[in-house]
Amino acid sequence: MSTKKTAVVCFLVVAVVLLLLYTLVALRIIDEYTSQVLTVAGINVIIALGLNLISGFTGQLALGHAGFMAVGAYTTAALVMKLNVPIFPAMLGGALMAALFGFLIGLPTLRLRGDYLAIVTLGFGEIIRVVMINLPKLTGGPAGLKGIPTFTTNFFWRPVLSFAMVYFTLALVVVFLSNLLKSSHGKAIISIREDEIAANAMGINVFYYKIFAFTLSAFIGGLGGALYAPFFGYLSPNMFNFQKSVEFLIIVVLGGMGNLTGTVLAGIGLTYLQEILRFLKDYRLVIYPVILIIVMIFQPSGVMGLFGNREFSLTAIINKLIGKSPNREKSADKAGEV
Repeated sequence: MSTKKTAVVCFLVVAVVLLLLYTLVALRIIDEYTSQVLTVAGINVIIALGLNLISGFTGQLALGHAGFMAVGAYTTAALVMKLNVPIFPAMLGGALMAALFGFLIGLPTLRLRGDYLAIVTLGFGEIIRVVMINLPKLTGGPAGLKGIPTFTTNFFWRPVLSFAMVYFTLALVVVFLSNLLKSSHGKAIISIREDEIAANAMGINVFYYKIFAFTLSAFIGGLGGALYAPFFGYLSPNMFNFQKSVEFLIIVVLGGMGNLTGTVLAGIGLTYLQEILRFLKDYRLVIYPVILIIVMIFQPSGVMGLFGNREFSLTAIINKLIGKSPNREKSADKAGEV
């Protein structure tokens, strides 16, 4: 089977899985509570994937992704409510606004080495939250912004469409990042993480790739926030505090820094764990730091480190099922060239 045919088969498999999940939610086989938890988990995974791009693959520690999420969410809400922009262009506008903020923050910060990015992003997250509190006409102030239009006004279809939108976006983000990391841009980004000085000596424009990765990371974070606003229909500055940024960082660390599969699994797992431990009230907030400490001491490479930090590959599974050997295909290609 050719590479194009394999790609088509992969696309069809993903489409069927998404359609199956959509059908299960629409028929209420997956109940409304479970679908809402899965939707929140999907949003968390999207934002954590953005954070993993800059912290896991580029090796630059960022601590303020809740700020980019807030920018995406509030921009989307403002465009829909104040300017009557349709919801999908508004979501794109929210993600682009977050990317703009990421570019403006990275422009002066990423020229420096060390932990400056972590300090600046930490400050940015808190500044955004304070700004949201002190702009009551635009953001609703401390009381929050209410009455944000959702994906549909139909009560029955609202959770269904929210679920479908989030997981369709998640699939696009995973496919995009997977292909990006296999490209020359991706190899350059990973080389910066491995050895910035060596990458620079080899002619890689370190600053360009850093700011590229950080801007794209902010865009994905803003995209998660843009999905968050119409899903809940309500926003509050306290939703985007430092604790939220730490949650995303824990998802990345637990799944494995620089591993997309681990981020997806950890994001869904930790979101469900938070729901299971809801009876503990505020004491459940202690669980996340404890998990982070245990992982950093006993398994620094995260959950996927137990499996050699391998990525899930649908293409590899399909090739195995049809008995296709990559080495055999390469040999055939060479023979054809001769």
